[in-house]
Amino acid sequence: MVWSDVWTLAERRGGKLHSVSYELLTRGQALAEARGCHLCAVVLGDKISPAEAEELIARGADRVYMVQHPALADFLVEPYAGALQHLVETFHPEILIAAATTTGRTVMPYLSVKVHAGLTADCTGLEIEPETGDLLQTRPAIGGNIMATIKTPSARPQMATVRPRSTPPAPRDPGRSGEIVAVDVPEEMLQTAVRYERFVPDRSQEVAIESARVIVAGGRGLQKAENFHLLRQLADLLGGSVGASRAVVDRGWQPYPRQIGLSGKTVAPDLYIACGISGTIQHLAGMQTAKNIVAINNDPEAQIFRVADLGLVGDLFELLPAVIEKLQEEKA
Repeated sequence: MVWSDVWTLAERRGGKLHSVSYELLTRGQALAEARGCHLCAVVLGDKISPAEAEELIARGADRVYMVQHPALADFLVEPYAGALQHLVETFHPEILIAAATTTGRTVMPYLSVKVHAGLTADCTGLEIEPETGDLLQTRPAIGGNIMATIKTPSARPQMATVRPRSTPPAPRDPGRSGEIVAVDVPEEMLQTAVRYERFVPDRSQEVAIESARVIVAGGRGLQKAENFHLLRQLADLLGGSVGASRAVVDRGWQPYPRQIGLSGKTVAPDLYIACGISGTIQHLAGMQTAKNIVAINNDPEAQIFRVADLGLVGDLFELLPAVIEKLQEEKA
């Protein structure tokens, strides 16, 4: 049996493609080039428009496998895994990657058991081993203190989930051409004992840091939990969210959902303001894809300045109140 091609699992939310689908194509393009094979995208759902498949082609897919069925209208693990199992057993992809979202983290382990394949979750790096052609899957381990590289030399497909926002979305090339393959899945593979009722968003929380366009993050330089009120003020004025380094979360100054880095969240906001963060490798890996990075630190040799677009060397307890006051004046 010949296993070939690199596949990515596109995600639909609210009846349209999510941007993470294009991030996966960026990853997939590099792998497909290294293997000298096609890059394919899989999109599952109901009432998928041809424009969605064409968009995936414009973003780098050579072929789009499209499965439409009412059972796939909303995400349920059993029909999604059944559809993917049918595709894998029919077309034999060598590599299959998905985003480490709720969808990817749920369906990929289920699928790996069904097709007897290995799976590495929450990867930050993927590359092809030149000597063997195997997929090298890198992910943080032991709380982000080491990076583990994993491969599955015998099982196929090689499967991995990748952190969202760890790579930029693939750019559009409207001149690209590709193939759209509509696939019918046997009804018995789409059965489920679960019924989708409705989605109820949690409006009690601020915007999740993964989705925030502006993040004001704090590190040990804040000195104590009470000083995070400065970051909250600044974030509110900018319409953003508050983030934190691992050192801050370990001290109990901020909750884990705000942690950014290898052992926390990976973010890519339009603006990232790092306050009192030294910039360890683990933290930089979680935020260095931000479009604009501003760093405030009293240590001119801090690692954070190496990735900053604007660096301010000084006392954050003097700088932040001045910035907050200026923004308040402008809003008034």
